[in-house]
Amino acid sequence: MRVALMSDESGWHVRRLRRALLARGAALVRCLDLAQCGVATHASRHGLVLPGFGRELPDAVIVRGIATGSFEQVTQRLTLLHALAALGVPVYNEARAIERSVDKAMTSLLLRAAGIASPPAWSTECPAQAQRIVLREAAAGHALVLKPLFGSQGKGLQLVGQVDGTFVPLPDLAPYGGLAYLQRFVPPMSAPGFDWRVLVIGGRAVAAMRRVSAHWVHNFAQGARCEAAEVTPALAQPAVRAAQALGLDYAGVDLIPTPDGPQVLEVNGVAAWQGLQRVTGFDIAQAIVDDLIDRKVAAAVGRRSA
Repeated sequence: MRVALMSDESGWHVRRLRRALLARGAALVRCLDLAQCGVATHASRHGLVLPGFGRELPDAVIVRGIATGSFEQVTQRLTLLHALAALGVPVYNEARAIERSVDKAMTSLLLRAAGIASPPAWSTECPAQAQRIVLREAAAGHALVLKPLFGSQGKGLQLVGQVDGTFVPLPDLAPYGGLAYLQRFVPPMSAPGFDWRVLVIGGRAVAAMRRVSAHWVHNFAQGARCEAAEVTPALAQPAVRAAQALGLDYAGVDLIPTPDGPQVLEVNGVAAWQGLQRVTGFDIAQAIVDDLIDRKVAAAVGRRSA
């Protein structure tokens, strides 16, 4: 078995996945930046350029990271993943699922369509309309979280509206790509506040942690403290449903406590798990690799045999 690890950096996660793949008998594991790959329609039967694989395709692909770039560059990188899946290569997670999860507005729409509890959200290119939303929510006593549409790791978040008794107007949207994605802020129910990260692999919630922070942003990358948490039905059910709604093989689902039960804040299709691994008793990378091989690769082999 020859596997391509798609990542724009060869860090902790790639090393763990490589070790897990070799433990399952992979003959070749190559870390590829999608920016290094391309299309050459007459160079091979499949028309893709994947350094290290010659004229052949890998037997499986794990997507660990996609670098930022121009619209055209990102489009090509996703095109390569779409092409690999169309050619019968198991891709974990597939491009369409990553597209759904990286776009917060699409995530909100799909969660809503699936009937999964999530804070109200708005997305608009019109600054005047966005400001009216902020004013209306502030009049009702709510703060809103302004988020980059394609952001991650808690970067670029800003509170607007009614914040600690003071009105905070909407800032210039240029740093947000000229688009306002707004999600109603859920006040903490305790001090310090926390949220949950639930890891879903192959349709099962396999691990969870509480991310505790005195700040209202609870990401591990922003300094939150990670604590082990039980995977209760109240956490597992919405997390699994959220991953299924977006079509993800594995996902990090963020949930926030509310008086009506946990609500889904975000769904991460290229989820980091370094913080979660610190409070989890089993090897998460091995669980991901086992699901890839035992479920997706096995199904692909079965289809080819048929």
